[in-house]
Amino acid sequence: MERTLILVKPDGVQRGLMGEIIGRFERRGLKLVGMKFILMSTELAERHYAVHQGRPFYNDLVEYITSGPVVAMAWEGKEAITAARNSIGATNPVEASAGTIRGDLGMEIGRNLVHGSDSAENGLKEVSLFFSEEELVAWDRVTEEWIRE
Repeated sequence: MERTLILVKPDGVQRGLMGEIIGRFERRGLKLVGMKFILMSTELAERHYAVHQGRPFYNDLVEYITSGPVVAMAWEGKEAITAARNSIGATNPVEASAGTIRGDLGMEIGRNLVHGSDSAENGLKEVSLFFSEEELVAWDRVTEEWIRE
């Protein structure tokens, strides 16, 4: 099973879209194994966005993600990264397909509502930035046989 980090960014929180976004991943069939509501520190933001350091938009990313609370979540499932990224949609919301989170609810790259890990390797790395193993819950979902063969 893959794990992915999903963040409801400050714009999603401020717009009251937390439940809508969480519901999309639940309905997709991913399993929530960790969740917290936090005000991200600059240090955590810099570590999270380290791959973008040196790019012209890096400081804006850090400033924005620390500007208000976020919902940090760890989701698990078979091909969780691909499933989550397809549910999220393209980075630029006006280019994202209808039916995706960004395609249905977003308008600009700088306010694209949600972050999702882009690879299995980054999923593990990002989840570990936000959650200790003790904070992740292993549980059996009774509907699993109705989601997976």
